[in-house]
Amino acid sequence: MSRVRAPSPALIGIFQLKMKIKKELVERISAKIIQSLIEKDYLIWEDRPEKLQTIVNEIITEDLMVEDRLNDEVKMLLETRTKDYERDMMDYGRVFQMVKSKLVRERGLIL
Repeated sequence: MSRVRAPSPALIGIFQLKMKIKKELVERISAKIIQSLIEKDYLIWEDRPEKLQTIVNEIITEDLMVEDRLNDEVKMLLETRTKDYERDMMDYGRVFQMVKSKLVRERGLIL
């Protein structure tokens, strides 16, 4: 029986960086969502579809950036305490994940 080990938080971070969604994909997703909603009469939009697509693009992009901003905030918090962590010999990646998890829970975020 083979066993699969869970990837380390550092390795997960590397994959997340490489799997970012490109702007063009967000635009295609937005267009598909809008087209589907209009075709199924779930949405009535009397203005240009491009205008609605811009709004949906911004909403999706904003949502995708939540985790990026959270990561930046955690890095800033940890930078102020790095000397303490080095002195206590704590693993930066582990502490990063713990702080991030705490902030996610406190803010009710879904990542």
